[in-house]
Amino acid sequence: MNRRTLLGAVLAGAVVTPAFAAGSARAADPGPSVTQTGITTLDSQAVFFVSYDGLVNNNSFQKNGLLTYKGYQYAVWYTADKNAVVGRRVLGGSTWSTVQVGHTLKVNDSHNVISMGVSKIDGRLHLNMDSHSDGFTYVKSVAGLMDNPAGLSWTAARFGAPQSTLDGLALTSQFTYPQFVSLSDGKLQLSYRVGISGNGRNAIAEYDGTSWTNLGEWSSSTGTYTSEHGSSTARNMYLHGIDYDKNGRLHSFFTWREQNGAVMCNSGGITNHDTGYVYSDDRGRTWRNNAGAVVGTTGGSDKVAVTDSGLVVDPLNPDHSLMNQESQFTDSSGLPHAIISYVPGRFGQCTTNYVANRTANGRAFHLRKNSAGSWQKTEIPVPLNSSQRTKLVLDKYDNAYAIFPFGRIAGASKASGYTDWTVLYDGSGLNAFGEVVIDESRIAQDNVLSVLYQEKSSGTTPSALHVVDFRLPA
Repeated sequence: MNRRTLLGAVLAGAVVTPAFAAGSARAADPGPSVTQTGITTLDSQAVFFVSYDGLVNNNSFQKNGLLTYKGYQYAVWYTADKNAVVGRRVLGGSTWSTVQVGHTLKVNDSHNVISMGVSKIDGRLHLNMDSHSDGFTYVKSVAGLMDNPAGLSWTAARFGAPQSTLDGLALTSQFTYPQFVSLSDGKLQLSYRVGISGNGRNAIAEYDGTSWTNLGEWSSSTGTYTSEHGSSTARNMYLHGIDYDKNGRLHSFFTWREQNGAVMCNSGGITNHDTGYVYSDDRGRTWRNNAGAVVGTTGGSDKVAVTDSGLVVDPLNPDHSLMNQESQFTDSSGLPHAIISYVPGRFGQCTTNYVANRTANGRAFHLRKNSAGSWQKTEIPVPLNSSQRTKLVLDKYDNAYAIFPFGRIAGASKASGYTDWTVLYDGSGLNAFGEVVIDESRIAQDNVLSVLYQEKSSGTTPSALHVVDFRLPA
């Protein structure tokens, strides 16, 4: 395909070359570092079961499973008896206060995570939970709870009854992957998927402090994708995230997953292919490709599709077990960064068991757009030793941190052009199961990286759920 050939040529030589080794950071800026400051326990007996190689309390796509707002940190999880719980603590505090919100996990499915969001316009906390291509449960707090945490008691009475709609707005009977994003004017958006794996569309709803409105779908599941092995006519766009930068631009990296396994070299692989990127400058109403051309309208007839040009920023065929829903972050200039992972070609051109092959030979890569508008990719020299996902955050100096499965942390400096990736913390002593949840909002508030993880267990034996804190460069 011409678009893949062209983009491949653009990216050739863009992986760890001296051309971008010199960053624009001031010489006085410190490089990346982490200093562990403490570990707290959320629940000594949280629910534990492994499904889809993951845990329901620790999934990479669980945006805002842990968040910070106005001096307090909030966390959500399911207890051993499957009750949905929301906890809070004063930043830096050692104890968490917990509230059960009146919902019980309906099935042992690790997709059925709890996600949080804050509508700043009325100071409410919103929870969406327990869905995988079916109905969801929604709970919201009373107004003002988030604005006056010290003055309002943390009790179940502060939360409304669980609902199967957004205050009466029914979105879809096939709902998955809730991700809340707060807007600068105080409104709140909810990103979600309509449909199923291999045949799904992304959509957005918006809360204005009074009611929810469904803005509609913005990605398409139709069109023909052809690899060297075969073709597919249905797919799902899996988001690495959906985030506003400081200037109000909405960014999203993604991968495509095809419905038809004929596009793969071996049925034991996974049909994910290509890393794409789109952005919106009108709060998710219209979507543009890397060149700035409009490629989709939310709620309109023209949606972002696999056949659109200019979407792919890192081409890869379906033969390398590319992971979906990895991680993304924007830096202080509003430039987008992402973590992607797959089995590099030096380990072979055909994965035959995506879990085993990723565990044995998977590698993570830091993909970013530089100030000149070019895309650059650096392999992080840390074996995954897992089939699971890695998280990405940047500190106030724009140093990058990759938080790997098992709580391992590697960092790279902006000054080096992100070429000096080094392990900063090996995760020893945590006994973490695998994927972790990151507090994306706390770094900007008090320069601390908080990581939520669950201890390893077996079968369905409950295990402890913790938050470990690391101080970043001052």
